Amino acid sequence: MNIGILGLGLIGGSLGFDLRSQGHYVLGVSRRPSTCKQALAVGCVDEAETDINLLATADVVFICTPIGLIIPKFAELINYLPKNCIITDVGSVKTPIVQGMAPRWQNFIGGHPMAGTANSGIEAAQRNLFVDRPYVLTPTLTTPKYVMEVMEELVGQLGSKIYHCSPEVHDLAVSWISHLPVMVSASLIAACMGESDRQVLEMAQNLASSGFRDTSRVGGGNPELGVMMAQYNRQALLTSLQQYRQQIDEAILTIEREDWQALEEKLSSTQQARPLFWDDGC
Repeated sequence: MNIGILGLGLIGGSLGFDLRSQGHYVLGVSRRPSTCKQALAVGCVDEAETDINLLATADVVFICTPIGLIIPKFAELINYLPKNCIITDVGSVKTPIVQGMAPRWQNFIGGHPMAGTANSGIEAAQRNLFVDRPYVLTPTLTTPKYVMEVMEELVGQLGSKIYHCSPEVHDLAVSWISHLPVMVSASLIAACMGESDRQVLEMAQNLASSGFRDTSRVGGGNPELGVMMAQYNRQALLTSLQQYRQQIDEAILTIEREDWQALEEKLSSTQQARPLFWDDGC
């Protein structure tokens, strides 16, 4: 199968590695000639050009650009593709993308691989990035059955765990477990940097270990991605932030009142709940 990848960054390059390893012929398009050259050199594509017309022979095209460019690039791309080509995307927000693209292309299906690293660009691309990671497909009532079948086969070849839901459910869910943590983590870093006593701040930086590392990791990621999460999933993220603020306010009141029993009950409850989201054996 000819696979087109529009956008050769971390996700696009990693898709190229794994789909090539499954015997597919991978065509890559990037706006930078240097990225095309590097993608060819590392072996994540068979061909790479800056001209989007390269994808005209693709059976399936993955749009792997930043969220804000997905719909504009889609509008450009459909001028070159045959009607039987399947188009999908990897954006972390689905509702505006599906609403903007599904009515214009029958063989479109939204997608979101829940995988990544703190790094970006073709340099960060790696093999087996998607193994055992969730990959969400967001079909609509008009999505053809064979489009689903093809995408499920490709996602299965990546070694991912396939999930299906509506774009709206996806966006509400990721506002909790992906977009809210970015804002919380960034706020943690900003709060620490707001310490006015230089000696205290330097000591905190020296003493920071695994707890701070884990909690602050996503807040130290790509700023552009964080802004786009907030911009394109605004209402769901605001709802999550407001409910999170209520929890912080409750924690403040509990500590002010020195109600250690209530605090212990709260921490016991969250200890029991965490494995429902992520069970790392701890």
